[in-house]
Amino acid sequence: MSNAGMSRAGDRPLVQLTLVRFREFIREPEALFWVFVFPLLLAAGLGLAFRNRPAEVLKVGAVTPEIAQAIRQEKLLDVQELDLRTAQEALRAGKIAMVAEPGAGGYEVQYEYDDTNPEGRTARMLANRAVQKAAGQVDPRATGDVLMREPGSRYIDFLLPGLLGMNLMGSSIWGLAFGVVDARRKKLLKRLIATPMVRHEYLLSFLLSRLVMLVIEVTTLLGFGMLVFHVPMRGAAGSFAVLCVTASLAFSSLGLLIASRARTIEAVSGLTNAVMMPMWIVSGVFFSAQRFPDVLQPVIRILPLTAIINALRACMLQGAGLGQLWPELAVLGGWMVVSFALALRMFRWK
Repeated sequence: MSNAGMSRAGDRPLVQLTLVRFREFIREPEALFWVFVFPLLLAAGLGLAFRNRPAEVLKVGAVTPEIAQAIRQEKLLDVQELDLRTAQEALRAGKIAMVAEPGAGGYEVQYEYDDTNPEGRTARMLANRAVQKAAGQVDPRATGDVLMREPGSRYIDFLLPGLLGMNLMGSSIWGLAFGVVDARRKKLLKRLIATPMVRHEYLLSFLLSRLVMLVIEVTTLLGFGMLVFHVPMRGAAGSFAVLCVTASLAFSSLGLLIASRARTIEAVSGLTNAVMMPMWIVSGVFFSAQRFPDVLQPVIRILPLTAIINALRACMLQGAGLGQLWPELAVLGGWMVVSFALALRMFRWK
């Protein structure tokens, strides 16, 4: 292409509008932090917190020497011999997980613990097993353990696709919604209407800029997880790229819809939080969405964040291809088409 042709291409409204999106993003240190730095810090912190390590030894209290001696046979319990009052105070303060004491009402041993605390339940189970063995109980069958610690079965492997999906949603929705409303608040949209710009090119410039930024965002977080924690990528790179692009377009369209009528930063902040916060909670970023009641599962499955997180996990950890992920792609495509069509129809330029 000649220099004159390149110059004419560079002067097109869509090209210039897209370049403006990049300049606006680069000039916002807060945006750079939340898009690039925060996901890395979150992945590093949670990855280290849930790294492979020896089983945790729980601290428990025993009121009598006989009970303490019996429980000390369990290697996963650190037994402190305490008087009853001191042991109960330590339990209330969270210094120990359980108190074992002489029983009442026909019980030889009774356990005090918080049954809503996982550590308390575990300590009770381990202590009771040790007490029963000390009394002569024999396990009816010999058992063993197989520990799952290879890449793909750890918490960090589960977490990273969730963080990728969360980052795609946050940067797309918040970045686009804030940019549009800020321009409307500064009366820039009224000036742009007077230019030769075609109106839909203004909205498309946001989507194009998001696609370019997508490469940097995903590469940074995914590369960090693979290099530092050896998170696997078992699916095809092409399938992974299609998922990320589709999700970015779906969330970007949703961001445009949110910003189509809002006039103030406060209004768009409230709308974005109202849309994103429920998905952060129920879509399975940090824990499985299956924990929620069955009656909510149909609604959870049609949320765009749920769809992309499930698809990314299936692609990265199980090697699933696009043919197996068509339900998730259909959900994302539906959100993209409907949101962008509504945004075009409802968009307010003044």
